[in-house]
Amino acid sequence: MGRHNQIDHILIDRRWQSSILDVRSCRGADCDTDHYLGVGKVRKKLAVSKQAAQMVDGERFHLRKLNELEVRKKYQTQITNRFAALEKLSDGEDINGAWENIKDDIKTSAKEGLGLHELKRHKPWFDEECLGFFRSKEAG
Repeated sequence: MGRHNQIDHILIDRRWQSSILDVRSCRGADCDTDHYLGVGKVRKKLAVSKQAAQMVDGERFHLRKLNELEVRKKYQTQITNRFAALEKLSDGEDINGAWENIKDDIKTSAKEGLGLHELKRHKPWFDEECLGFFRSKEAG
């Protein structure tokens, strides 16, 4: 019976997951082990993650704080005051300059009223312990 058990795997970081095209095992490669050599095809260009695409200038605001009535009213007041100051600007101003002012005012109000949301950092799976095992295997 030509039955083979799958014991060899390729581990990758989550951000490379969309770049893996094909994975094969090479049974004829002499690696001095009971495992087979694994070969994978990887796409050169990485896809942009949705989370990175949603971030504006690397900042994310604590939008859930807007569910609290007090915080929402404070934010609305800040935005209203900032837009009232913008209305006093001259009509001959460049449209791109006006947009930059509006964008900066919204960001500043969000930073002050809502605060920035810190992203969770995942621990890398290949840590010092793995590196130690790899070096001891390499030396032995």
